[in-house]
Amino acid sequence: MRLAKRVFLSPPHCTTLEMDYVRDAIESNWIAPAGPHLRQFEEEICACAGMSSACALSSGTAGVHLALKALGVGRGDLVFCSDLTFAGSVNPVFYEGAQAVLIDSAPYSCNLDPSALALALEDAASRRKLPKALIAVDLYGHPADWNTILPLCQSYNVPVIEDAAEALGAFAGGKACGSFGAIGVFSFNGNKIITSSGGGMVVSNDAALIKKINFWANQSKENAPYYLHNEIGYNYRMSNICAAIGRAQLASLDTRIARRKQIFEAYKAAFADLPVRMLEPVAHTAPNHWLSVMLLESDAPRTAAQVVQSLEADNIEARRAWNPMHCQPVFAHCGYICAQERSMSEDFFAHGICLPSGSGMTDGEQNEVISRVRALCATK
Repeated sequence: MRLAKRVFLSPPHCTTLEMDYVRDAIESNWIAPAGPHLRQFEEEICACAGMSSACALSSGTAGVHLALKALGVGRGDLVFCSDLTFAGSVNPVFYEGAQAVLIDSAPYSCNLDPSALALALEDAASRRKLPKALIAVDLYGHPADWNTILPLCQSYNVPVIEDAAEALGAFAGGKACGSFGAIGVFSFNGNKIITSSGGGMVVSNDAALIKKINFWANQSKENAPYYLHNEIGYNYRMSNICAAIGRAQLASLDTRIARRKQIFEAYKAAFADLPVRMLEPVAHTAPNHWLSVMLLESDAPRTAAQVVQSLEADNIEARRAWNPMHCQPVFAHCGYICAQERSMSEDFFAHGICLPSGSGMTDGEQNEVISRVRALCATK
């Protein structure tokens, strides 16, 4: 029977604090892209990520774009990118006229495969055309294999942009996601673990770099008594009202992570006897469990597409795993490096399903999802 109330994948989850902070912003008349909540939000995200400087922006994609620009990426440069991700991780490479090379996923996780990265770097070095940067993603809130990725990049002097859009509050080896690269990027889109109704942020320990990003994000307006522009700029700043919402959400980050972990564990226990498995954390990591991802085994009675379609008919929002970037027509011209016998990214897309995981989901709603998934995936 179709549910009367839709169960969403990862909807915004508000507390009572958002209204208080937004009211404060309005009553103080700080509703423009400046104000005390904006500054405080930057400081609080820095504290969360263990970084010293931050710049709040209109989106995570804007953050990736300005991070690339800050590292000097330009026309004709190569940028290595995680293959299994959302297009917003790769599109900014082309804003600067550069070229992306896509790196396959690891067989043991959804994240970038260090073995494929090693092959790509070795090949690039042999051709005397090393990438200007690597964009590596912490997918679904699971930290990438930074213990292997960072030394590889350091050996070739390739700076790293950590796309932690989905990983606020996640840790690897006791270190916060967003702090592993030269620049970290977060997203506060409406479906993320916290939202500012849209928005993003870049963080770094390089204060001069963040200052330059802030300059570009504010239309590259020079400090003059009139409008003076010596560089191309962008309208990428976050507003004080959006920052107020983000601050209110951030105050309950630990509670949100705990609830999403509880949801993940409930799915794992409920599906233990089915031909499926949940995407598990790798050793020495603490993901934020932004989305609970279920992977169908080869003997599952239905495909991922069929399961998603059936859940949709029941008014339950589930999604296929990310469609790899090398399979996207717009990126078909990009290089793609795979170290395994077959594409792990394609395998993940073929078998992965993102289940409803919102921190505001009730036990009753999750039980409805579990019941329907069990009916779809049980073998006869």
